[in-house]
Amino acid sequence: MRKLSLAALCCLFVSFISAQEKWDVRRCVEYAVVNAISVKQADIQKRLAGISLKQNKYSRIPNANFDANGGYQFGRSINPSTNLYTSDNLSFTQFNLNADITIFNWNRIANNITAATYESDAAIADVEKAKNDIALAVATAYLQALLSKVQINIADVQLQQTKSQLSDTRKRVDAGSLPELNALDLEAQASRDSANLITAKANYEQGLLNLKAYMNYDFALPFDIVEPEVQNIPVESIAELQPDVVYQVALKNQPAQKANELRYQSLVYSSKAARSALYPTLAGFGGLSTNASNQGIPIFGAPVFQGYSPRPQYPDLVTIGGTSYPVESPDIVIPQSKRGWSNQISNNFQQNVGVALRVPIFNSYQARSNYERSKVDIKNQEIVKEQADQKLKQDIYTAYTIAVSALQKFNASQSSVATAQRAYDIAAKRYGVGLLSTLELIISQANLNRAKIDLANAQYDYIFKMKVLEYYKGQGIKL
Repeated sequence: MRKLSLAALCCLFVSFISAQEKWDVRRCVEYAVVNAISVKQADIQKRLAGISLKQNKYSRIPNANFDANGGYQFGRSINPSTNLYTSDNLSFTQFNLNADITIFNWNRIANNITAATYESDAAIADVEKAKNDIALAVATAYLQALLSKVQINIADVQLQQTKSQLSDTRKRVDAGSLPELNALDLEAQASRDSANLITAKANYEQGLLNLKAYMNYDFALPFDIVEPEVQNIPVESIAELQPDVVYQVALKNQPAQKANELRYQSLVYSSKAARSALYPTLAGFGGLSTNASNQGIPIFGAPVFQGYSPRPQYPDLVTIGGTSYPVESPDIVIPQSKRGWSNQISNNFQQNVGVALRVPIFNSYQARSNYERSKVDIKNQEIVKEQADQKLKQDIYTAYTIAVSALQKFNASQSSVATAQRAYDIAAKRYGVGLLSTLELIISQANLNRAKIDLANAQYDYIFKMKVLEYYKGQGIKL
């Protein structure tokens, strides 16, 4: 037999621990708000909005640019060092450092910063909305899984009751006090109960898969949930969740409403910034520049006498008064050189500083169109706010109406279960003394089972509807 490696043993141990571990709703929600795709997407948008805000704040800082150029000139051109025309080929180098700063632009930069601040805050509210939405979705899936687990228990109890009745009936059939048909009817009912139990277990597994999907949890890992006592789940009184009160609180607390209001304010300041583009802008500027070339300015030195030498254009001898004299001329050399690269850089150094007034005259109506578009965006956001608030109010009033109906249904289901239970107890006693047929017993048992399932559905439905109202009121998810 091969020995398991230490790593394999560790994996088995971790798997065993994970299989035994159960998650409560708080842990499920905490995991979901960190790992859910929708929350991650909202967080990415928040980070992008933060980067945009930083960029707008940096626009207050002066702009500075440095560039260096080098190359060759051919043909007739201007020597950058001498600023004279030349036909010589030459190489050149240029350096420039320029800076500018906006002095006044009708608060365009300030308005853009304010607009970006509101947009960043709206993106943060979007993250909170995504977290709240995923928390509500996880709580809903958690309740659905709990309901499926309750239905498993109901189906299992019914199956055990049927098996017990079948065992007792089989003994009586074997003793000859009951016909074989009674046992066959109960065997068929036991098969149906087994199928119902299998279906309930499958529904529970599907409920866990749905919960994992909302949590973005690995489907392959073992997972189970804690089963809190349904009667111990805290539910606020319906009297404390009146729809008009909940709506007024939701308008102030719901992240979606906050985000809509923040985006409205952002668009207002963006419109102010767009309007400032229609007016002149005052800016300051300054710059440093220099250049050099291989055809720099020549430098002439002092003349140097180097003696006499004959000149070929003149005769070698000149006769004066019968005497011949050699013809010679003095040799004088003027030293010549060109300024070096470093000297050219220093001598050609230039500086400038000034103020610029930029007046927009005509730019294909772009600035005016941007301003008009910004005003339309504000009107559109007002409609978005109104529509969202109206939808919120409709959802709250609908949730309240459904919650009241669910509470009434839950109370009625409790009475139905009590009645069905009494009917089944009487039927079981009558069947035990042979005063009731097997079919009638099965019908009574099915009625009780159906009443219990309806009660469980009504109870969890009521709890869920109340949790929705609590969610709108800003109380979070408590199970």
